[in-house]
Amino acid sequence: MSALTSPRLPRRYFARHPVTLARDLLGRIVFYRTGQGLIAGRIVETEAYTGETDPASHAYRGRTTRNAVMFGRAGYAYVYFSYGVHYCLNVTAGQSGVAGAVLLRAMEPLAGTATMRARGDHGPEARLLSGPGKIGRAFGLTLADNGRDFTRGPLGIAAGSPVDDRDVAISKRIGISRAVDLPYRFAVIASPSVSGPHPALARRRGRENPAASTGR
Repeated sequence: MSALTSPRLPRRYFARHPVTLARDLLGRIVFYRTGQGLIAGRIVETEAYTGETDPASHAYRGRTTRNAVMFGRAGYAYVYFSYGVHYCLNVTAGQSGVAGAVLLRAMEPLAGTATMRARGDHGPEARLLSGPGKIGRAFGLTLADNGRDFTRGPLGIAAGSPVDDRDVAISKRIGISRAVDLPYRFAVIASPSVSGPHPALARRRGRENPAASTGR
């Protein structure tokens, strides 16, 4: 099997606090086997959303038809339509019944770049997946992908290579208006694919994980 798709991360990997998972997803590989071939990217930027304790989370006001996947088991895709334009991909985290998810903000393209370009982005290769909306478009995501199981089926996350703490920056989340001070955004410092303002972020080396001071 391809190193881009194997070994696949198991359910227990995702069943952790969203902040812990967001940090550890850096360096992992998202892949999607499609009719146009394999599409894959290395995760280089994430944001954690902790659910009903997080004013910026879709689950803050409780369970709805839209956010129901967030309250289910960990390791599923939560896909939502943003601003009537973009499909954004999240990974559910934590325990069943307690909402939590990690937004995949940016990746480095690894496979399927011709397909990505055919879907409308003709910029530099490093920028093809440099934002949540770009990921949704490049992977061809729609609401039909909401609820897909990352541990089986065509959409998955492979182990890839973990990223050392010294190469990770932590900052406030971007593009939100609530709970803006929480340090829940993680990015690979040297990656040219990071979205938005490049994180000169608060680099954390061996410090206490932010998850230790948050509720679920």
